[in-house]
Amino acid sequence: DLTSDYVFRGASQTDEDPALQLGGDFSFGSGFYVGAWASNVDFGAGGPDFEVDTFVGWNTDLNESFNLDLMVNRYNYIGSNDGFGNIDYNEFIAAVAYDETYTFTFGYTNDVYNLNEDSFYYNLGGSWDIGRGFALDAAYGLTTFSGSTGYEDYQDWSIGLSREFGAITAALGYYDTNSDGNVNFGELADDRIVLTFSIGG
Repeated sequence: DLTSDYVFRGASQTDEDPALQLGGDFSFGSGFYVGAWASNVDFGAGGPDFEVDTFVGWNTDLNESFNLDLMVNRYNYIGSNDGFGNIDYNEFIAAVAYDETYTFTFGYTNDVYNLNEDSFYYNLGGSWDIGRGFALDAAYGLTTFSGSTGYEDYQDWSIGLSREFGAITAALGYYDTNSDGNVNFGELADDRIVLTFSIGG
């Protein structure tokens, strides 16, 4: 992917600058898979330069309509100074998709941002074919934190259009959070328009 801004759960991870992202996975016949994904990031002076996610999971069709995906993801942040601290952590993610249109995603970590505290994530999203090769995508998410993290529970949402042009998919999306997102992340959680070009995946 080449994107004008790497937005994760409503907040920019690149200080509102572009990102180049690359990922891949290997699937086994049993439904198990392993993979990795990487992007440049910018969390300020002394912070990491790259995020490298490594994951293992299992995917299966429950029936003709429902699909289940269970995954453990490791967020690895590389290139930070010693004084910045370690923010690597693991997250369990479960996603249930219905009719290849609606997806409910649940995430849980007991060590968010390496703070040894709990965080939960809930997201409901949909993707609809609206003709002429265009798809409409929309999602709403809620992130909650245990009280001692210093972060406020917040909401995020997005809506966008995408279209395939041969091997390339172009997507234009609008992202925003509620005021608690700004409390947590400042202007990095402001509303924004993001343009992304993807190959594969």
